[in-house]
Amino acid sequence: METRWADGKVALVTGAATGIGRATALAFARAGAKVLVADVNEAAGQETVRLIRDTGGTAEFALADVSRTEDVAAMVRQAVEQFGGLDFAFNNAGIEGVLAPTGDYPEDVWNKVIAINLTGVWRCMRHEIPAMLGRGGGVIVNTASILGLVGFANAPAYTAAKHGVVGLTKAAAQEYATKGIRVNAVCPGFIETPMVMERGVQAGKDRAAYDQIASLHPMNRLGKPEEIAQAVLWLCSDAASFVTGHTLTVDGGYVSR
Repeated sequence: METRWADGKVALVTGAATGIGRATALAFARAGAKVLVADVNEAAGQETVRLIRDTGGTAEFALADVSRTEDVAAMVRQAVEQFGGLDFAFNNAGIEGVLAPTGDYPEDVWNKVIAINLTGVWRCMRHEIPAMLGRGGGVIVNTASILGLVGFANAPAYTAAKHGVVGLTKAAAQEYATKGIRVNAVCPGFIETPMVMERGVQAGKDRAAYDQIASLHPMNRLGKPEEIAQAVLWLCSDAASFVTGHTLTVDGGYVSR
């Protein structure tokens, strides 16, 4: 989906400094949208902005921690003030947490994962929806996960948060279905992002670990950030005009087993 179908539109992407967020911000720009790149990592976020501008696109950066209401409010306000409105929002910011069984999971880490991965998505929607209503409608896509659909041992906080994102998405989709706002979620499998690869699974550093994770997917590989970006853009496009409340799984067959 490389045509400029989003000319004149405004897209907000959280967690846009690296990985899926960066790939999606770049894809929105290629489609013609003006992009607000939001992240807590200013240096990497500004690099995403540079990459967009270097290809002739329009982008600005917003330093935003989605666990802070004032940051989220300012982020959405910046999109509206700088670009004139808000048409698309990809609520993608998230963290992994730690690996530990439920009975031993650190409470402070639990609270942080829920605050960013679940409450952060709700907080973004809470500010994005009024902006979209004021423009006559829009599309929201939330990043859930395969772990929003199935369980995963030793990741209770992440799994609970992503299941929550799926439920939140469905609730909001019903609330705004007749008000011009579609709300969907994308559920990636294991993707070659810094969150995954920096845990030592990249080919060449720990080939056995990479192969083990790849083997969880019937396609026997990890996904690419660009593959998730294309799914997000499809959900935002008019090609998906009758799609809302949907969880689009992009996982190489992981949950089909």
